[in-house]
Amino acid sequence: MNRFLRLLDKFMGTMVAAANREANGCLPNGKMVKVVFVLGGPGSGKGTQCANIVEHFGFSHLSAGDLLRAEIKSGSENGAMIQNMIKEGKIVPSEVTIKLLQQAMQESDNDKFLIDGFPRNEENRAAFEKVTGIIPEFVLFFDCSEEEMERRILNRNQGREDDNIDTIRKRFKVFVESSVPVVEYYESKGKVRKIDAGKPVGEVFEAVKTVFSSIGAKLQTA
Repeated sequence: MNRFLRLLDKFMGTMVAAANREANGCLPNGKMVKVVFVLGGPGSGKGTQCANIVEHFGFSHLSAGDLLRAEIKSGSENGAMIQNMIKEGKIVPSEVTIKLLQQAMQESDNDKFLIDGFPRNEENRAAFEKVTGIIPEFVLFFDCSEEEMERRILNRNQGREDDNIDTIRKRFKVFVESSVPVVEYYESKGKVRKIDAGKPVGEVFEAVKTVFSSIGAKLQTA
């Protein structure tokens, strides 16, 4: 009987640990992390607001786009494939981006992450949750008109290869067709925090601060 109880305790402990991993997310190296997905069309101001969140709330910012561009610059075979897909306005395979995100989270000293620009579609979302076991705390969605986003992208002049008018409009189309369903999925789960991103930067961040304060994130002061 005692042996049976020990085995039962062990089984229950395994189940609880598995449930915790499912709820909180555990990386391959055993690190537990909290994740906020940051979504919005190209030019919606995600990057700017992520920088503000990092400064004021102590999260680490992982931009899927930045990680992919770094892979392109590395000259790897994956990098060449990514470059061609971006030029054509296509979405990079989930496995490539998830691997880069996992590696970045494992190498960081932080355990709170903003993942910017991912998941881009339902397949991305399902693959991320299945592979990592991570369910986001919430999804921060920057809602902005295409006219305003196009104006911002054309004015920013960052020298990116994908910042020409035809590719910009392809990216808008991909976002509406692929990423909006992700927002709708998480909205059905009560996890979307929508921000009016068409306003000036300062006003947008005031709305962002309200969202993070509502989940107990502490505003850091210098």
